[in-house]
Amino acid sequence: MKPSLLLPRHALAALSLAVLGTSAPLRAAEDGWISLFDGKTLAGWKPSTLGEATFEAVDGTIRGETTEGSPNTFLVSEAEFGDFELEFEVKVHDKLNSGVQIRSREKTEADLATSGRDGKPATDLHRFFGPQVEVMSSPGKSGYIYGEATGLGWLSPEPQSREHVHHHVKNGEWNHYRVIAKGPRIQTFINGVAVADLTHEQSYRTHPKGHIGLQVHGIKRGTGPFDVAWRNIRIRPLE
Repeated sequence: MKPSLLLPRHALAALSLAVLGTSAPLRAAEDGWISLFDGKTLAGWKPSTLGEATFEAVDGTIRGETTEGSPNTFLVSEAEFGDFELEFEVKVHDKLNSGVQIRSREKTEADLATSGRDGKPATDLHRFFGPQVEVMSSPGKSGYIYGEATGLGWLSPEPQSREHVHHHVKNGEWNHYRVIAKGPRIQTFINGVAVADLTHEQSYRTHPKGHIGLQVHGIKRGTGPFDVAWRNIRIRPLE
């Protein structure tokens, strides 16, 4: 593959600002769908403040690769969305846990008081947090909704059981995801199979809208590198 862009987080941040300063606003097609990836550049996206994983636009995909010892890293949409239908294809390394954030944002000082565990305030200022659609190999819990850095753990009830897994993801291949977020209800489908149907009022109160985020999960030192790639990312806002 011939990469068109491969930069660490800090260099990518500067480039993102330059590109986005001259880019056209997102435009919907006649059917209401908006493409979030032009297939060639990372225009319309920016890196999360925390994390050192790399992202590149290559061969019609957004490819993320782990950096040893880095915490979770996200490539974040510049635009925010509330109610929507989202579609994308993803291919993930069998040893990497990943995900796609929806309605998410970086933590402010005010968020720290309400996003910790066991009644304690959080300390992870600027961490990207909110509902996450899980991406992992089979057998696994892909498609269920996790409360990334919210202090709530799994929002979907099914994966709260360690024994609950499915085989809807085709390992080593491209997999099609569909996500419908309407009010507090979130539905997901993998390769046409319904997975999650979650209504979570608490999560919706704190995250009624926000950014889309592509996750490269953190890995331990001495492991990796692992990669994950996305393509055909599009969204249709709902009234």
